Amino acid sequence: MSNNKLPFSELTAISPLDGRYRSRVEELAPFVSEYALIKYRMEIEIKYLLALSDAGVTRKFTEEEKNTLESYLETDGITFEDIQKVKQTENETRHDVKAMERTFRSMLSGTTLEDQIEMIHIGLTSEDINNIAYRLTLVRGITVLLESLDQIINDLVKLAKENRDVPMLARTHGQPAVPTTIGKEIVIVAVRINRQVAKLKKQKLTGKLNGAVGNFNALQYVYPDIDWISFSEKFIASFDLTPNLITTQINQYDDVVEFLQIISRINGILLDFDQDIWRYISDEWFMQIAKKGEVGSSTMPQKVNPIDFENSEGNLVVANGLIESMSRKLLISRLQRDLSDSTTIRNYGTVLGYSLIGYKSVLTGLSRIQPSKEKIQHSLNKDWSILSEGLQTLLRKNNYPDPYSFIASLLRGKHIDRESWQSLINDSELSESVKKQLSDLSPERYIGLSPILTDKAIKEIEDSSQ
Repeated sequence: MSNNKLPFSELTAISPLDGRYRSRVEELAPFVSEYALIKYRMEIEIKYLLALSDAGVTRKFTEEEKNTLESYLETDGITFEDIQKVKQTENETRHDVKAMERTFRSMLSGTTLEDQIEMIHIGLTSEDINNIAYRLTLVRGITVLLESLDQIINDLVKLAKENRDVPMLARTHGQPAVPTTIGKEIVIVAVRINRQVAKLKKQKLTGKLNGAVGNFNALQYVYPDIDWISFSEKFIASFDLTPNLITTQINQYDDVVEFLQIISRINGILLDFDQDIWRYISDEWFMQIAKKGEVGSSTMPQKVNPIDFENSEGNLVVANGLIESMSRKLLISRLQRDLSDSTTIRNYGTVLGYSLIGYKSVLTGLSRIQPSKEKIQHSLNKDWSILSEGLQTLLRKNNYPDPYSFIASLLRGKHIDRESWQSLINDSELSESVKKQLSDLSPERYIGLSPILTDKAIKEIEDSSQ
């Protein structure tokens, strides 16, 4: 076996997220990468030092000193080189938070804040920094996914509006059931996603800053005159997180699991859509727009495969698999803390990455399909027995004895065309008024309130965005 190391690139990356799919997830990097995590940790330490000064724990900083610290919080305030120094220091410390702390100390060395170096990280445990930093990866990283999800909802609504009144055959148990409309079946997906996205946007994560095992031991011992509970609550709220005062060393992950499970439900809804639209494409109810130069098969030149929906399905399954395992693991921590959560939560970005690929694939797939109304109409009119529900219900209204059994004896398991349907009605002993009512019935007209329901669903979505 060769010991030669390959240069790192998208071709040599072990994970497809940083390899094959890098270009599709790169906008996540500023929010969920190791670079981002270190930057968040330093942001928290800087704000902690400023908060200590405001609370009177340290001396009051001059405006110039405050400006110096706050300048690090600007977009380019902490450079890529600063982050690299943290990683280099970690090679010595073998502790990521301590490496960040030492780098921050060196940044203040030689400034007027040099006398405050020992106040950096005072009274804290690494988890006071990490629990906030990792939650910021989720809170900030999810904004990228929400852009794609909002676009999916918009595209589905557009497709539903365009096909509001187009009848199609509905299937239950995979078998012909009764007519519906394309618009209504498409808008169902949009509504489901929109409701979950609304929950995701409102979901508040928590944060804790309370010391080694959550009791403020060191801080209260050394600075008993400070109201550390109020200090902690105000500090956590400054990150738009909900303060959690009742913790062990870790900030328990109940909130994170809830957050991830909303993402899992969104992914599950899209998996459902991927598989349904795959079937509609297979039945030629939806046609794919072929692009010149693309190849559908290495041996069958005619093929145009539904690869975008298949790609979405595969990546969303991976994302949900990670969410499931993380949800099981993160709710459990031995006694006041063990380290098994630390390696698990490093995969937040992986979950978001695979989910994002799935969403983008859905968007690409939607941009390349259109309903084949001729095929849909043909399938709808292929078997008029789908009108038997309306027939037996009308007979019930007119007090015919056991019409369900009667109709079932004539039609169950059978397929009839329009002419056979008309003959069935004309040759029956039904009253002329009932026959006349049934003569106007057809699969295209037996769509119930589908268009109105579609309108109501679209209005719900549009109102939710206001």
